[in-house]
Amino acid sequence: MNPVKQKYQNQANTIISALEKRNMKGYYFNTSEDAVSFIQTFIQAESSVSWGGSMTLHESGIIDALNAMDLKRLDRDQASTPAERHEIARDALRANVFLTSTNAITLDGKLVNIDGNGNRVAALIFGPDQVLVVAGMNKVAVDEKTAVLRVQNIASPANTVRLKQNTPCAKTGKCHHCLVDDCICSHTVITRRSNRPDRIHVILIGEELGY
Repeated sequence: MNPVKQKYQNQANTIISALEKRNMKGYYFNTSEDAVSFIQTFIQAESSVSWGGSMTLHESGIIDALNAMDLKRLDRDQASTPAERHEIARDALRANVFLTSTNAITLDGKLVNIDGNGNRVAALIFGPDQVLVVAGMNKVAVDEKTAVLRVQNIASPANTVRLKQNTPCAKTGKCHHCLVDDCICSHTVITRRSNRPDRIHVILIGEELGY
């Protein structure tokens, strides 16, 4: 096996074992195609489904797969007004299934996310019946501290550029702990455990996906 792929497999095994102790289920797939096939069988037809903003979900082909399935999709991007977009985000908290990525995942099974509006982390914490967290192995961090640093200095600067936000990190590529209006780092959430078994499912993919 390719050494990098073997490393991914080894890290995934470590994470999946740690997730079990935290009342979360983990899965590892070598490719996005395999992950998409799993998700297509996991989500039942006619389920209500929503998702948070995520390059991983787009790059892996998961969004395209969801759009081709027989589902009740709660898609904020289909809203015609800001008010409608806000209502769809609120409705997503009642979805049968919510999909998201994670900004980082530690080797001991913690999900680390930093969010702007908070709708993504809100759904991760409470609301939807089941949450599917999809992450490329580039999101793996050794511990909480390095995970937060990863989000602040890799994920957030890239996202501010993508979203055309006027923040210091969009210009310098590193976190300045800013409080400007365009800041996308309002909420830091570390998910160390799920109170409900069989609610949070973490799907790891042996590719570099998202930021």
